[in-house]
Amino acid sequence: MSGSSSYVLDTNIILQLLKGDRVLADIINNKALYVSFITEMELLSYHKLLPEEEIQIRSLLNDCYVIEMNHPLKLSAISIRKNNKMKLPDSIIAATSEHLNIPLLTSDVEFNKLNSLQILLYNKS
Repeated sequence: MSGSSSYVLDTNIILQLLKGDRVLADIINNKALYVSFITEMELLSYHKLLPEEEIQIRSLLNDCYVIEMNHPLKLSAISIRKNNKMKLPDSIIAATSEHLNIPLLTSDVEFNKLNSLQILLYNKS
C-alpha cells in the first residue's frame, strides 16, 4: 500500500487517524496528502464536535491539500454518481481522486466498483 507518493484520503481514513491508528499513520508518513473539500465539510460540520476535536481536525487538514470544486471535477462527480449510483459526497471524493490521478485511500468497499480509480482499501485488522 505504501507504493504511492500521494494519496487522496477518504473521510473515514481521517477519522481513523484522529482515533490514533498508528499503522495508518505509518502508511501515509512522508506522503503528499489530498482531501476533497467535501471531506473537510463532513469533518467540521458534525453537530457534536468539541472545540478540542475541531482543533485536532484543522491541524490534520493543515497537513493536506484541500481540493476545491471546479467545473471538470463537478462533471466527473456527476458522471460517477449517475453511472454508479453512489452518494453525492462519495462521488465528489472519487472524482477528486480521478481528477488528480492519485490513489484513493479508503476503508469503504463501495469504492471498489469504480474501475476508473486506483483504490487502496485499508481495513484495520
